[in-house]
Amino acid sequence: MYIASVPNRNSRPTILLREGKRQGKKIIKNTLLNLTHWPEDMVESLRRIIAGETLVSIHDIFSVTRSLPHGHVETILLALQKLKLGRLISSQPSRQKNIILALIVQRIIQPGSKLATTRLWHDSTLAKELNVEDVDEDDVYEAMDWLLKRKKRIENKLARRHLKDNAPVLYDVTSSYYEGHTCSLAFFGHSRDKKKGLPQIVYGLMTDAYGCPVSVDVYPGNTGDPSTVPRQVDKLRNRFQLERVILVGDRGLLTQTQIDNLIEFPQLGWISALKSKCIRKLIVSGDLQLSIFDRINIAEIISDDFPGERLIVCFNPLLAERRKTKREKLIQATSGALDKISAQVKRRTKKPLKKEEIALKAGKVIGRYKVAKHFHLSIDDNYFSWTKNEDSIKQEMAQDGIYIIRTSEKKEAIPTPDVVRHYKRLQEVERAFRCLKGADLEIRPIYHRIEERVICHIFLCFLAYYVEWHMRQVFAPLLYEEENREETRKKRDPVLPAKPTEEVKRKKKTHKTLEGFPLHSFRSLLSHLATCCQNWCKNIKIKSAPPIVLYTEKTPLQRKALELINHIVPSSP
Repeated sequence: MYIASVPNRNSRPTILLREGKRQGKKIIKNTLLNLTHWPEDMVESLRRIIAGETLVSIHDIFSVTRSLPHGHVETILLALQKLKLGRLISSQPSRQKNIILALIVQRIIQPGSKLATTRLWHDSTLAKELNVEDVDEDDVYEAMDWLLKRKKRIENKLARRHLKDNAPVLYDVTSSYYEGHTCSLAFFGHSRDKKKGLPQIVYGLMTDAYGCPVSVDVYPGNTGDPSTVPRQVDKLRNRFQLERVILVGDRGLLTQTQIDNLIEFPQLGWISALKSKCIRKLIVSGDLQLSIFDRINIAEIISDDFPGERLIVCFNPLLAERRKTKREKLIQATSGALDKISAQVKRRTKKPLKKEEIALKAGKVIGRYKVAKHFHLSIDDNYFSWTKNEDSIKQEMAQDGIYIIRTSEKKEAIPTPDVVRHYKRLQEVERAFRCLKGADLEIRPIYHRIEERVICHIFLCFLAYYVEWHMRQVFAPLLYEEENREETRKKRDPVLPAKPTEEVKRKKKTHKTLEGFPLHSFRSLLSHLATCCQNWCKNIKIKSAPPIVLYTEKTPLQRKALELINHIVPSSP
């Protein structure tokens, strides 16, 4: 008795259970059963039984004692290897370096406090891969102190890797709220997180022209954004030793005072924007003629108020409509609230409202909607009336959709459209802040009590974002992101809002890649990679036998992700 495989032209082979008998010089074959519909493992088991082997269920020999998620750890560690992040942190192997790398990987996988991190990395293969299985929170704090001493050297290496002469450098500032009262950096200030009553910690992020993070600095929570600029200038000139760069910052950061200081350094160019007050002044003086936008949406003008500067005026009709709609809603909301105050004043005849009480109520309304300049208020004891400031509304309407980019760079060095594109790339820094503050890396809230630990915590999140930024670049074909964003930016109108490309439309419609893989967010792709596990198997029959480690077979999508990670290069596009 034997199993035969009979070829069947273009179809799968026919699998037959046969019996052969010799009759004289001939062998007579007799088919007992057609096994073509059997699964391959069942056919193989029958073949082994016919051969005289004793079959035992795998569950009678082995048991799986533990399964640890491994695929996401393997992928991120490969990214660290391609980025040479270990050598960037320290050229010598050490326990502290392994702890820092583990902290970075775990923050990308699942951010948490340092105490939680030392527990969480045991729930995957990370602790064993980086040999940090016996590490506790005290070892983590020691490693953080070790890392902080290397912060400047690491940033210097990143600057040599990513920053180039005559290239733009993006810089912006944000803040995160602090839980506690002991850190010397925590002060009450402007809360960008809308957390009232909590102190803040300010930090500024510097990136290259493409948004790749290069450096981060931490400041007390009451630090004004413009006051951080001199430190960045000193860093670019002295620490990074760049012959010439172009600093790109928003209008609230590169104020006129800071620009006046930058003029003293010819090796530092800059790109910023004018505030609305300055734009209004240009319109009133006649330097800016609104009629130019009847034909074009971008133009250069000159003004004696800004000597030696290029002023690039842009008009976005969609932005104009958006601002008009928002203003009308705010004015309508303010008018309704002021009407209520007026009615209340008229009702109070027995105990009339005093001037101070009415002013306090009106001030709260005006402050809530931020349109005080569009209203005239008349307040006295038991009297309140208001009117709209039509002149102010008309002046602001004239500026709807208009913004002006200012720069020190000559037209021969940077063409007009590229100046606008460079300024708009500040959205890459905003994207970094969203990633740092959001569910990806959770830089906030900050709990550390010591100033140095707070700085190192933010620096660790910065390094984690550095790795994630590069991973996102190569993972773009598998994510809901545009794959050739930089090339598309060069071709589209620099002023008008970006429109989705055909590639983006296809992704949104099909939810699949060109190869048929399901599209993911960065976070869901990591979750899918984590389903590739490391399985520890124990021999039940031979208890003294060492355990066997088996890895889950990778799915095609997991193999594709690892293939893409190999395309990481430690530099910007």
